[in-house]
Amino acid sequence: MALKETLKQKLEEFRPRTTRLVKEFGKVKIDEVTIDQCIGGARDVRCLVTDISYLDPQEGIRFRGKTIPETFACLPKAAGSDYPTVEAFWYFLLTGDVPTQEQVDAVLADWKTRQAVPQYVFDIIRAMPRDSHPMAMLSTGITAMQRESKFAAFYESGKFNKTVAWEYVYEDACDIVARIPVLAAFIYNLKYRGDKQIAIDPALDMGANFAHMIGQGEEYKDVARMYFILHSDHESGNVSAHTTHLVHSALSDPYYSYAAGLNGLAGPLHGRANQEVLDWTIKFQEKYCKDQEPTRELITKALWDTLNSGQVIPGYGHAVLRKTDPRYTSQREFCQKHLPNDPLFKLVAMIFEVAPGVLTEHGKTKNPWPNVDAQSGVIQWHYGVKEWDFYTVLFGVGRALGCMANITWDRGLGYAIERPKSVTTPMLEKWAAEGGRKI
Repeated sequence: MALKETLKQKLEEFRPRTTRLVKEFGKVKIDEVTIDQCIGGARDVRCLVTDISYLDPQEGIRFRGKTIPETFACLPKAAGSDYPTVEAFWYFLLTGDVPTQEQVDAVLADWKTRQAVPQYVFDIIRAMPRDSHPMAMLSTGITAMQRESKFAAFYESGKFNKTVAWEYVYEDACDIVARIPVLAAFIYNLKYRGDKQIAIDPALDMGANFAHMIGQGEEYKDVARMYFILHSDHESGNVSAHTTHLVHSALSDPYYSYAAGLNGLAGPLHGRANQEVLDWTIKFQEKYCKDQEPTRELITKALWDTLNSGQVIPGYGHAVLRKTDPRYTSQREFCQKHLPNDPLFKLVAMIFEVAPGVLTEHGKTKNPWPNVDAQSGVIQWHYGVKEWDFYTVLFGVGRALGCMANITWDRGLGYAIERPKSVTTPMLEKWAAEGGRKI
């Protein structure tokens, strides 16, 4: 059965579950909100629904119920690779089913018909100042492609029907995930390779094709596959995923919605963090390990010097996780296999051995374990992708998978426009004085 038909069947089976929950159990209380959550960014308030992924504080991310190792193990692999194709992962994200190789091949063939980015999009990006940030270029490119939206055309047709609206979101979502690596590669070549563009190779899967289009070799094909999958989704509360969901809840089409998500991803507290971690690591290497191996003793002293000077250790800590981020672990295992003697990786590996103990003893960090950003920049640097302001674009290519899968399901289940209620500071002060709001 084709992916779209499988997804249609899944949605039709799923809808009665959400309908029953709202109708029969809609007033069941599942959480409470405190003043610090209200002021502090709604942290840990359970008010979003997604079945695409779930972030457990101890286990880390699960995609459709599977851990990262389980996900990589179960999906069909790219030819000659230890890693699955992004196309296999896309099928899995949308349906929760592990696809057969035949089903993966069908997605591959479908994406080949979708990946041609319109020339006017390239012209618009090329007209931007060459020193524009690559994320501004990516967001502009996605917004410019909005004229291609099948969902927007369906809404404007006068025949809009919310029961089938998901089908048009699905079409836009597939177009976006097929085109965004092509757009990203164009931006990379425009900014960093003298506008020397490399044509799509129709024989390659998405990750391999991206590697090909930016002039990388065979080994980087697995880097791209791994990177895009690992960065695809992290449940719905992070800025890029939540922004995409929020904008689409107003029935803005997937192009508008994901452009908004990309603008959130560009922030230094979200997608740009890997760039800042790498910058810190290189400076750390220059200061402490320029002419010597990074020993435990050396790194322990250097980390204490860092903390005692009032600085933090970038890449350590996470808003939800309370263990080592399994995305970090997955990339660490790649490095141990493919670049064990890289000086920067050896430093990062030693920091990993030492930092949790130092941070625990320091006592001011809730989570002393590394997150994904502590490792990801090292891999890109090793393979010569040293333009670190491009790293958020790489993140954006992967995150499109999760965001597009989520809003396809949002429309399939008919989720409402998101509209939380605000309160005023005097109201909070009044409830605080009374010991809580009386309900």
